[in-house]
Amino acid sequence: MNRPRPLVAGVDGSPESLAAADWAAREAVRRDVPLRLVHAWLWQPLDLPVTQDRESAARRAQEVLKAAETDLADRFPQLELTADVLRDATVPALLRAGREAGMLVIGSRGHGAVLGFLLGSYGRQVIAAAECPVVSVREAKGAPAPGPGEGEVVVGQQGGVAESGDVLRFAFEAAAARHTTLRAVRAWSLPPVYAYSPGSLWLADRFGGLEPYEKAALEQALEPWRQKYPEVEVVEHVEMGSGAEVLLSAASRAELLVVGRQVRQSPVGPRTGSVAHAALHHARCPVAVVPHV
Repeated sequence: MNRPRPLVAGVDGSPESLAAADWAAREAVRRDVPLRLVHAWLWQPLDLPVTQDRESAARRAQEVLKAAETDLADRFPQLELTADVLRDATVPALLRAGREAGMLVIGSRGHGAVLGFLLGSYGRQVIAAAECPVVSVREAKGAPAPGPGEGEVVVGQQGGVAESGDVLRFAFEAAAARHTTLRAVRAWSLPPVYAYSPGSLWLADRFGGLEPYEKAALEQALEPWRQKYPEVEVVEHVEMGSGAEVLLSAASRAELLVVGRQVRQSPVGPRTGSVAHAALHHARCPVAVVPHV
């Protein structure tokens, strides 16, 4: 029997990283999988006229990790938990840890740019390049965690059955683990005049218009996952508008928002895509970004 892949959470002692570790622990318990806490630390002396102690810095890194591990072990005694200091720069350390993970969890700060679990660009780089799903978690600021069935899982669906398979799989798994409703959202807009073709007009006529066509496309994408997870109640949400606006509106009270990130290289490096970018900046709940072909 294959051992389940662990969840990996990055911690640095900040409130947002500890919120991410707490979320990851609860998720690991729900899914009955191990949790691995990691702290990236690389000795990089600064060019300053002061004494810099490598041993003290290494000890502080261990203390940060140990504090998080002890807290979670006390609160989640049923959790299989490990903790490691990764001696590398933050982004490569997390990306390497993510190769063996079922999910990577990092913290984000406030409602501005995603800051990752250390500094500005780290979170964005990890989300854009990770091989596994990455969940960005904001500091909860004392809000109680939703109980079973209290908050929906919302997923953005686009494209066809094959293109959205990985994203829908993750969303159905999350909803099943929470015993809650899954809201599947598909946004659509009128194509420009020059985009109309005999083929597209034939499809629209066949389904009675563009909106019925979009509803049929969503139903088709959901069907194999409904069969695999019959216990998950699914709400289909098809709305005209921009993908980001429709998805954020639908997720205003969600417990988790799931979006996709197409795996492709651009001239400026990996990118998250406009919808995922908007979700990471503006969604109030944790956001899972799932890579797909």
